[in-house]
Amino acid sequence: MVFIFFAVSILSCTAGSICGIGGGVIIKPVLDATGIMGVSSISFLSGCTVLAMSLVSVWKNLRAGTAKMDVGISTALAVGAAAGGVAGKAMFQSLKNAVGDENLVGMTQALVLIVITLGTLVYTICKEKIRTKHCRQIWLCVLIGLVLGIMSSFLGIGGGPINLVVLGYFFSMSTKEAALSSLYIILFSQITSFVQTCVTGTIPDVELVYLVFMIIGGVLGGTIGSRINKKISEKGVDRLFIFLMAVIVVINIYNAIKFGVAAF
Repeated sequence: MVFIFFAVSILSCTAGSICGIGGGVIIKPVLDATGIMGVSSISFLSGCTVLAMSLVSVWKNLRAGTAKMDVGISTALAVGAAAGGVAGKAMFQSLKNAVGDENLVGMTQALVLIVITLGTLVYTICKEKIRTKHCRQIWLCVLIGLVLGIMSSFLGIGGGPINLVVLGYFFSMSTKEAALSSLYIILFSQITSFVQTCVTGTIPDVELVYLVFMIIGGVLGGTIGSRINKKISEKGVDRLFIFLMAVIVVINIYNAIKFGVAAF
């Protein structure tokens, strides 16, 4: 079982680092589909893995100078995402406590992910025809970051796919610039989400060996993905992203049905 978690983390984080989607949007639905652990445990493991991967990826990309990043805009977004990470975690705990059934929580997350993933897939396919904006107001950046952070933490996915769409549409970022900025935002939101989990004592019951191997997979995936990102073209990144979104939609449809049947 540990090998499955390690393999999912390293493959997901490699792809996530290349595309800027963080890896969690792959890790969460794939592990949910296995039924090996509960929703809360998988969300926690996914968040920790994405945190490790984004830290490595951001550091390596900035050091290598493979992509430019507007530090002012990205930092404003990241500050909002940090606050959103706290709010999203609180929303997740509230939903979990209110329904009292992890299957209902899992179904809700899967349904939201289907909508988000389909939306990002359609946008990516049609983005050449969409006229983008050039937002520069700091308050708007913080507000957008807040929304991204809430979704990231609530879903336990890192928020990558929606990050890329938002960064591309509102800030007219290129694919690679959006990927780096997305990882930067994910890093902040996952740090605050992790700290909040520790402070509030809501860490789920997870065997340490799973956490260790998934973090190792996240670090390795971030390292490998950063190297591939230097060599792959922007069109190549877009193609990989579209393929991943299509696969994730199918997996989330399966998860929504699975959790729904178990709940009702």
